[in-house]
Amino acid sequence: MTVHLGQSPARGRRLARYATTPVVVAVVLAAMFAWVGTLRLDSIESRTLNAGYLLDRTREHLVLTVVSSALVAVLAIPTAVLAHRVRSRVVRGIVIALGNIGQATPAVGVVILLAIVWQTGFATALVSLVAYCFLPVLRNTLTGLEQVDEATREAARGMGMTPRQVLWRIELPLASPVILAGLRTALVFSVGVATIATFINAGGLGDMIINGLKLQRFSVLLVGAVLVAAIAVLIDWAAGLVEEWVRPRGL
Repeated sequence: MTVHLGQSPARGRRLARYATTPVVVAVVLAAMFAWVGTLRLDSIESRTLNAGYLLDRTREHLVLTVVSSALVAVLAIPTAVLAHRVRSRVVRGIVIALGNIGQATPAVGVVILLAIVWQTGFATALVSLVAYCFLPVLRNTLTGLEQVDEATREAARGMGMTPRQVLWRIELPLASPVILAGLRTALVFSVGVATIATFINAGGLGDMIINGLKLQRFSVLLVGAVLVAAIAVLIDWAAGLVEEWVRPRGL
């Protein structure tokens, strides 16, 4: 009985912490749309500040963010594992340098350059986001694998595990908190960088921000910016929940 009573306050605090972020975001969004509802919108604002347009732009933004982050995970984590297996500083330096290329270049520069030499549209924006968000996942995966205690690996091999089993059962689970932190960073990066996809006709909420600036419609600009911020906060919150859920017990 004592343990149960002791755990209840801790569980309540945990639930309160988890619920705070979405509640705050919901309140902010509700206040914003309530304010928009009090405005007398002209024809330009009416074409933008309606449910159909907002849902389409939000969907495009989320698709760009989620797909690019998934591709980063599929590409960066295996690359880091291979670089770690080689155990060569030269190879690691080359891999990190390649990852640095995308992030060292301004995001808008990567998008425009790819649009010039290739094409405009969704695929170009996706490649740009992958290039820009590749480094955090690559670096964190390498760091996480390097932090696994060598004695733990030796014990696993002594139990008869193959190198593949050591990787999947020991190294990746122990490195998962650091890897997931990199993925979390990549997701938030993707939300922000996806706003410039509008420059190459790839959609997203960047359309609202750019149109609001060009046409001097403060309400359109504000709604677009707040929606991008809300998506970034909620994605970071959700990624934090996943990070805590998959964390090995005892870490």
